[in-house]
This record gives sequence, C-alpha cells and structure tokens, in this order.
Amino acid sequence: MGTPEFALAGLERLAAGGFEIAAVITRPDRPAGRGRKPSPPPVKIRSRELGLRIFQPADLAGPEILAAVRELGPDLFVVSAYGRFIPSVFLGLAPRGGINLHPSLLPRYRGAAPIQWALINGEEETGVSVISVAEKMDTGEIWGQKAVAIRPEDNAETLSGRLAGAGGNLLAEVAGKMERGEIAPRPQDESRATYAPRLKKEDGRIDWSRPGEEIANRVRGLYPWPGTFTRLPAARGGLILKIISAEPLTLSGGRPGEVRRAEKEELVIAAGEGALKVRRLQLEGKQPHQAGEFLRGCPLSPGEVLGLSAG
Repeated sequence: MGTPEFALAGLERLAAGGFEIAAVITRPDRPAGRGRKPSPPPVKIRSRELGLRIFQPADLAGPEILAAVRELGPDLFVVSAYGRFIPSVFLGLAPRGGINLHPSLLPRYRGAAPIQWALINGEEETGVSVISVAEKMDTGEIWGQKAVAIRPEDNAETLSGRLAGAGGNLLAEVAGKMERGEIAPRPQDESRATYAPRLKKEDGRIDWSRPGEEIANRVRGLYPWPGTFTRLPAARGGLILKIISAEPLTLSGGRPGEVRRAEKEELVIAAGEGALKVRRLQLEGKQPHQAGEFLRGCPLSPGEVLGLSAG
C-alpha cells in the first residue's frame, strides 16, 4: 500500500525479494498539468510494469474493496506513504495486520513531515522505522530501525531519496524475519516522543530576525515544498523572492534582511545573528538562477532590506 515516489523502493525490494505481492493498493488518479487530465500515482505506474493487480479505492471501508481483499486472503499489509487512514475493518483482513514505514527514528518526529522538520531543526542524523499500523498515528510497536546520516548539503528532496532506499531495504528485511518468526516488536518510549506537524505554505516565509544558521536549515528543510520566500524592497516592486539554497555566515552587522554584499557571484543578507549567503534563488514569475546570474538581471545594492511588506 503506497502512492508517491517515496514508496517505490519498498515495492521494488519486496518484488525482488520473492514475496508474493497479492495486490497493490494506491490512491486514485489525480488531475495534473494544464489540461487537468487524470494522472496515475508513481506506485500505480510501477505496479503495472511489474504485472501486479492494482486497486485504487476512494474508501478503504467500502464493501467492494473489502470483498476483493478478503478474497485475496493476504497475510500482511505493507504500507509506505499510502497517504490515507487505514480503518480497523480493513486492517483486520490480514492475520498479521500491517507494518508501516516511517521516515524517522521513532518515537522522534511522529507526524506528516518528519524529513522536513529534522532538517529545519538542524539534526545530524535521522533514519527509518518499520512499525505496526496502529489506530493512533505513528505509535505502533517498532519492528526495525536504521539510522541515516544527514549530510550538510542535504535538502528535503535529497534526504527523502536516501531514506526511501534505506526504508525499502528495511521493509523487506522485516517482512522476511516476520515470515520466519525471527523477530518480535518492541513498544515505543512515549517519554521521548516529538512531533513533525504538517507544513503550510506560510511556514516558508523567512523571518530575517532569526539566526542565519536557523534560516539556512529552514531553506534546506522546505525545499522543494513549500519553499522559503521573502520580498524585494517596495521600490523594486515588492515581488516574491524564493531562496532555493543558501549557507550561514558568521558575518556581523546590518539590519535583519539587509543586503550586505551583492556583487559578482555573491549575495549576502544579514540575519538576526550572522548572515545568509544565498546560492540559488528565484524571482516571482522567473526561472531559478545562481546568485551571480540573478544579480546580473536584478542588481541589488548593499543597504536595501528584504522582507514581506505589511499586510
């Protein structure tokens, strides 16, 4: 059971590991592109290539999907980024219930955006956990975990790719050990639980009064969605400016959001503590550019202040 690209590694490892995949359950096709034509999720596309039976129910508690799955007689549901609550009436169709891949070292970072929040918070390590599917989100017993180092150059996109690969391997490993009776789950330590709430577009607004390192981590954690953004000065139209990649500097002085350097290939903006060296950015309605390219098309001057205008 899975939907986006993140779930592909698990599907691939299970298929390659000799497990009998009775069927794949994924979300319904969604409109995409200018023509808003129905577009199949990545898991559906790959499942077709593997010759697997596919279901795309709108409701997992519906009589048709319950009857179809009951007829298949599955032993275990394997879940990776399916994207919808799994009701107990459905979960009960498999004697072993379900296991779910979560991209954090639970009980840390329970919730919808664990990869992003690990980066935002400046973590140096995260990982993947395989847990029992439970009624309360991300609280099931732990079957297995694997730590993954966070690299200085990582953003949410690159880290997600590595976690997907590690998670796919772990899912296949756990499923095999469960089948052979070589593994038992352990409960999560509730006293260590932390949370990673769903992100909103407004979370990407840059608060220049924060330390440069904190802003740089937010840039990493929120790429590619929702992205981090600020505004050009009102004298330059107040257009939205997206910061795609950046690094913190220890440079002192300047007001928060003030352009300190804007020459050749270098764009440096003052923060509440330190500064931010912008490497790649995108002006509203334009293509992304490296800092040097951007400055040649939109020259900024030291002393100008970036930030959202009032209202």
